[in-house]
Order: sequence, then C-alpha cells, then structure tokens
Amino acid sequence: MTYQAIEVSEPASGVRFITLNRPDKRNAINNTMRGELLEVLQAADNDDDVRVSILRGAGSCFSSGYDLKSDLNADQPYHTSNVGMQWARHVSEGWMSIWDLAKPVIALVHGYAMAGGLELVGACDLAYGSTEAKFSHPVLQFAGLPDFPWFPAMLQSRHAMELHLTGRVYSGDEAASVGLINQAFAPDELEARVLEIASRIAQTPPAVVTVNKRFVRAAQEVQGARSIIRIGGDLQAGPHMQALMQGGAATLGDDIKTASKKTK
Repeated sequence: MTYQAIEVSEPASGVRFITLNRPDKRNAINNTMRGELLEVLQAADNDDDVRVSILRGAGSCFSSGYDLKSDLNADQPYHTSNVGMQWARHVSEGWMSIWDLAKPVIALVHGYAMAGGLELVGACDLAYGSTEAKFSHPVLQFAGLPDFPWFPAMLQSRHAMELHLTGRVYSGDEAASVGLINQAFAPDELEARVLEIASRIAQTPPAVVTVNKRFVRAAQEVQGARSIIRIGGDLQAGPHMQALMQGGAATLGDDIKTASKKTK
C-alpha cells in the first residue's frame, strides 16, 4: 500500500518497520500520519506474519512533535467525545489504543523526540534510543500539560516532577536512567540492537507475548495510568489554562522550533 506520511517495510522475519516519513517537517505528526500509523498497527495485530512493530523516524530525528501548522481539529481519524479538552482526550485515546494491541510496539529514537514525539514514545511498549538522542517536552514551560501526559503514570514521581517543572532535555543515557526509554545504544549500533530485541520477541509464541504484554498493562491500569492521563486533559480544560493556551497559541510553533534547534 501507498501511504502519505509513513513507510512500511519488513527488516526481519516477524518484524515490521513503520517509519514516520515527513523528514522535511522533522516528522511532525499530523492527523494523516496518526491515522495511517494506527491503521497499520491495527492491521498488524491481525496479520500472522507480523509479531512486533518498530516505529522510527526518517531523516534527522524521530519526531519534533505534533504539526501545529496543520489543522489538528479537522479530519481527525476517529471519533472522540468532546469532554475535557477535546484534542488532549482525542490524542490520548489514540495513543492508549496502542497499549490495547495484542502485539508489542517498539520506539527506535535517533536525533530527538520532542513534545508530541516524546508522547508517542510513551505510547509504545518498549523504547530504545541513541546515546546521542535528545528527549524533551518544551511545551511544559509555556503551554501547560502535555496532550498525552504519561510521565506521572510511567516514571517515578521525582523524575516526573523534574521533567514537568524544569522541562529539561535528556540525553539517551539520561533518558534510560530515569525510565523515559529502556536502554540507550551507540548510534552505529542502535538499529541492529533494536532489531535483535525485536527478533527475540518475534521468536516467542505470540500468545505468550500477548499475555505478558497484557499483564504489565493491566498492572499499570490498576495503578491508575489511564485515569492519570485523562485527568491531564480535564485540567487543561479549565478556564485559566484555556486562557493561557489561547494567549500563547500564536507563538507556540515558533517556541517549539527554537527549542528543537537547541535540542539538536
């Protein structure tokens, strides 16, 4: 099949690469990309030839975040009720649907994963990055909460608090140490090491992989992961946050662009 914003390939038996393919836009995530990405992942769940999917970015980085120059309210790829902040609820429901897939999804990060790009990393079951990669969510410093605020649900409280309050940039090694990713590898080893991990998963009986993934996700849900993330969207719907976000909307894209230059 031909896609507008992603590419699909098969690098090894049972392993599928899904490449975010807007390198001229630093793989900014628009609604077309989200729709195609979720469609391919859902199709893989019903494809016996695919046992694990790896997400990566074309060009210089994994992703610079959501495409704020596109109309993210138009042509959304699935329905989301307008409760709380609609966009935050919408994107969160989409990313959490990856948690519900039977088959695991791995993020492979080079360059940088910023803002919505880092949110997509959090949606994946496993994540690995280059030691030279940069992980950040600069929106925390001028526009409130992330749209998919997974950090308190997945990180130790001290690390989540530091990220939320300082908006700091993490190297690959630092990201691994605090739990933003599983491991960091040397740039020239990254793809081979992640393929090795994915191939190990692909050699395990699918039913065994599914029950293990579901067990870990169920444990997170019992601890309130989904509720924590949804509360973030509800908090952003408050009048004071709406005023802040509307006031900063004109400069938000420029601020992220500036931050991305500092992150490189």
